[in-house]
Amino acid sequence: MSFSEIKELIINMFGEEVILKEDITSLQHSITIPNERLLEVCQFLHVQPKLYFDFLACITGIDNGPTIGTVEVVYHLTSIPYEHNFVLKVEVPRNQEGEPLPKVYSLTPIWKTADWHEREAFDLVGIDFIGHPDLRRILLPADWEGYPLRKDYQEQEIYHGIKVKYE
Repeated sequence: MSFSEIKELIINMFGEEVILKEDITSLQHSITIPNERLLEVCQFLHVQPKLYFDFLACITGIDNGPTIGTVEVVYHLTSIPYEHNFVLKVEVPRNQEGEPLPKVYSLTPIWKTADWHEREAFDLVGIDFIGHPDLRRILLPADWEGYPLRKDYQEQEIYHGIKVKYE
């Protein structure tokens, strides 16, 4: 099934307003939807008999930096039996220092593999996945300061008495 056909099924189910942005300029076409519609759109993509996206291959967190003021979460979905792929995105406001982390709904109720992917995005980019069953750091120590893939990340110089920043 083509990107256009998948997009049309989504529009038929949720209306044109569910698509905030469409990117057809890259090799992997994508649509951006509102965060508040993420769970229902993904549930539809998973259970709709013509689509059956049974595999969440990857979740990527992207910090667009303080100037743009947003973070994105990119979902790479695959239907193994139908051999089609689809890229879905959500974009939320980026937090300022001292504010709560940006919040995106967890997809663990739909795809169990979202568990570790979301933990990685939380750990490295600082995205809070609402409803995640065990959201904690997965790559860095629990008491690590900051989120290394943020554009404005400042490395710690010392961690538990060990020099970790070298110039």
